[in-house]
Amino acid sequence: MKLIYCTHSVCNPGGMERVLANKVTYLVRRFNWEILVVTTDQKGRPFFYTFPKEIRMVDLNINYSDDNTKNPIGKITGYLKRRKKHKKQLTALLSKEQADIVISLYPSESSFIPHIKDGSKKVLELHYCKFFRLQYGRSGLLGLIDRWRTRQDEKIVRQFDKFVVLTREDKGYWGNLPNIEVIPNAAMNLSQDYSDVTKHRVIAVGRLDYQKGFDRLIRAWEMVQKDGKRADWHLDIFGQGEWRDMLQQLIDEKKLNDTTRLNAPTHHIGREYVNSSLLVMSSNYEGFPMVMIEAMTCGLPVVTFDFKCGPKDIIRPGENGLLVPNGDIQGLADAMMQVMDDEVYRKRLSANARQIVSTYSEEAVMSQWTHLFTSLVKQ
Repeated sequence: MKLIYCTHSVCNPGGMERVLANKVTYLVRRFNWEILVVTTDQKGRPFFYTFPKEIRMVDLNINYSDDNTKNPIGKITGYLKRRKKHKKQLTALLSKEQADIVISLYPSESSFIPHIKDGSKKVLELHYCKFFRLQYGRSGLLGLIDRWRTRQDEKIVRQFDKFVVLTREDKGYWGNLPNIEVIPNAAMNLSQDYSDVTKHRVIAVGRLDYQKGFDRLIRAWEMVQKDGKRADWHLDIFGQGEWRDMLQQLIDEKKLNDTTRLNAPTHHIGREYVNSSLLVMSSNYEGFPMVMIEAMTCGLPVVTFDFKCGPKDIIRPGENGLLVPNGDIQGLADAMMQVMDDEVYRKRLSANARQIVSTYSEEAVMSQWTHLFTSLVKQ
């Protein structure tokens, strides 16, 4: 079987990039399928995660991200020009390659890829939740465009042979579409060891931007440290992004430098989980929180905002973690302190967290994908 994955780039240490690398590695090594990954904005940068040498990589040099710093009119004009170029080049590539299935990882090519008549089945794989365009709450022209595009998404997803979302929660927001499937991401074993949850260290992982909400976490951490009883606990945030300077300034303003540190991304995040006792997620939104299930496989209990989407599917409150109403910063601080102050409770949460691998094992998740692909080809 021949598959083509279409995505933005594979140079960042994000969950979507990690999932793609894991998935194609499994399919090549287990079935020897032919796989091509097509990017639009790679710009010659190295891959953050390792891809098997059998995977072919092609960058179309569209570079949508070059318009990010322009004003609204410049963004719109630039996007339309690049989209036209993208459609032309991708159509030519797909016609040449004659794949069995083409998978869009959303959103650049999703509006036109179902109309490319290259003989392949088309699959849309959404790594965000339905409302991802609205999470920034933008106003003015860009806000109007966000709302319009969200309505258009409802029409676009129906045009694919299969539309895959990551959580039951998100499926509920889309409604009973005839082509929708729920396939979560797999919980990969990142370490042979497990945390004993005795180390006084809290960890958070993700891109330093609005989505991950680390400003909310730092404000909650200030509340945790307020009475001085937990000065021996430390918060380590791993990530990179445009908010780094702002977050460091916030840490400085809150006088949290002794207990809080921003760290660069690491290829050995499993080791960092094992050397921590609690994962905290302060995201404004996710599609499916890879960090959450990866940390849980290492034995970390989770304290998380109940953002859209993912926590409702994964966390059993009081059993393997704690859910806090989204945006309740005091509630996040209280939940952290509840876990930090009770080692016996942490160990019980940890033991239950490790069981996540039975639900989200690579074998279980990839069997769903292979069944979907083979059934489409048979049609």
